[in-house]
Amino acid sequence: MALTLDGKLVVAISSRALFDFEEENEVFEQGDDRAYMALQLQRLDIPAKPGVAFSLVQKLLAFNASPTVGPAVGSTSVDHGGLKSAPQSQDGAMPSTGPLQPVEVVVLSRNDPVSGMRVFRSAQHYGLAIERGSFTRGEAPWRYLKPLHANLFLSAHLSDVRAALAAGVPAAQVYPRSVHASDAHPFEVRIAFDGDAVLFSDEAERVYQTQGLQAFQQHEIEKAALPLPDGPFKPLLFALQRLQQAGTPTMRIRTALVTARSAPAHERAIRTLMNWNIEVDEAMFLGGLAKGEFLREFEPDFFFDDQTGHIESAAQHVPSGHVACGVRNGQP
Repeated sequence: MALTLDGKLVVAISSRALFDFEEENEVFEQGDDRAYMALQLQRLDIPAKPGVAFSLVQKLLAFNASPTVGPAVGSTSVDHGGLKSAPQSQDGAMPSTGPLQPVEVVVLSRNDPVSGMRVFRSAQHYGLAIERGSFTRGEAPWRYLKPLHANLFLSAHLSDVRAALAAGVPAAQVYPRSVHASDAHPFEVRIAFDGDAVLFSDEAERVYQTQGLQAFQQHEIEKAALPLPDGPFKPLLFALQRLQQAGTPTMRIRTALVTARSAPAHERAIRTLMNWNIEVDEAMFLGGLAKGEFLREFEPDFFFDDQTGHIESAAQHVPSGHVACGVRNGQP
């Protein structure tokens, strides 16, 4: 019987998102891929420095290091948001502890296979249990997201991110020169999300863009009890909540909604999360204030936003990724 990643939180990540290959990438950008391959091979035994998403990956993989609730014989589970809920036995009792590894990280990279050796060696050096990867030597790797059933794709290539989002996979373009994550919370994965066009659809944002703030506020007051349509990152938030509910003795997840909304438009956002039966730990309704300094205090391992202006502000303080979808990104 073939192995499967069903039931896992699957993170697909490019080599430049995971490790700092900016110096090597400068050689590649000069158009000489042979020189790039030679440089990576020359540095094969030199571990690459951690990249922008390194902390996020390291902490998520730590969920595999602790015993979690695994499936028992005759157990059932419900597939919700890409990650199966905690299984129950046929008599309704919780199943016995099993060896389930709830997180899988896979490298999807435009690197060549030779350079891929250094990626795996660097992962091994840092104790990252990454076993799978696809290296496409310049071809778009996003097409492998579907057979992986990926819950998240992080890449430095905007075109790959756009294609992944169009295929229904939560995806973000990392800013390789973002500030790296704080080490203040070693046993907690902290993730911050924008609301409109990220967790939620861009329905309300379109009103703001075409009719202005007053019309936006009135629109949200009138629809306060009506849940916002799903955004591209709703499935990831579901998957993270399932991972949190599975629980480990040592690792936790803390989430935050960080939005430019303010009262009275806050209510529809909160009610939408309630309707989805999703809880976030913190919610910041900033009413247009710059997000960067608030994110600096929250200290996330990663922040997702659809507006480049917010990302540029945030990247000075925390690891950040651009969710390139919605009206702000030219989608009709």
